[in-house]
Amino acid sequence: MSETKLTHFDESGRAKMVDVSNKSITTREAVATGAIFMKPETLALIESGNIKKGDVLAVAQVAGIMGAKKTSHIIPMCHPLMLTGVSIAFDISESPDKRGLRKIDISATVKTKGQTGVEMEALTAVSTAALTIYDMCKAADKDMIIGETALLSKRGGKSGTYIRGGNK
Repeated sequence: MSETKLTHFDESGRAKMVDVSNKSITTREAVATGAIFMKPETLALIESGNIKKGDVLAVAQVAGIMGAKKTSHIIPMCHPLMLTGVSIAFDISESPDKRGLRKIDISATVKTKGQTGVEMEALTAVSTAALTIYDMCKAADKDMIIGETALLSKRGGKSGTYIRGGNK
């Protein structure tokens, strides 16, 4: 296994923001996914529109987009980026898992034309959407679990294409 150099540290081990000024401007895209698990009764409330705070998935969708746009404000070494597109999608499980919980899968696709990638923006979008679902439903279910957040793919830039499970 080759040693990977971490780019956010200088020669003396101090944190730094990577200088991307000499990198080429390319089209970049990242897709991330995550999930939130909840009691079937909680998901039924979401599906029926009976959460008092409003349309949970509509609000979570907007929150995910806002999260992607604000990533550089909360992740210290992220560059502020001009995003060209952000989309959030939800997929609701039909039946409970072995724990008796139902799941909402969340995916985010983020795009830009720039000198650095949008992986962190996609991951932040998914996380923000999941946290928003939790916030809107916590009165009904404080036992919700947020998890399974991962980068699925990224395209563009010097390192090229990454597909989860496809890069060996």
